[in-house]
Amino acid sequence: MKDSIHPRAFQARITCACGYESEALSTRGEKVHVEICSHCHPFYTGKQRFVDTAGRIDRFRKKYANVRK
Repeated sequence: MKDSIHPRAFQARITCACGYESEALSTRGEKVHVEICSHCHPFYTGKQRFVDTAGRIDRFRKKYANVRK
């Protein structure tokens, strides 16, 4: 393999918004923050839960409130 063409890999601590932490190799840095992980995502947990990360549904409803069917 050629030298100096591959990105640096860090031993990263990945922290989720739910509080779960894990360690993995990452090219993004030593500390990585994610919003949803496998411990809180409804697909993996089997629990149906509403996940609205940035008020997207509220913005959608506000944008299309005046549009009639």
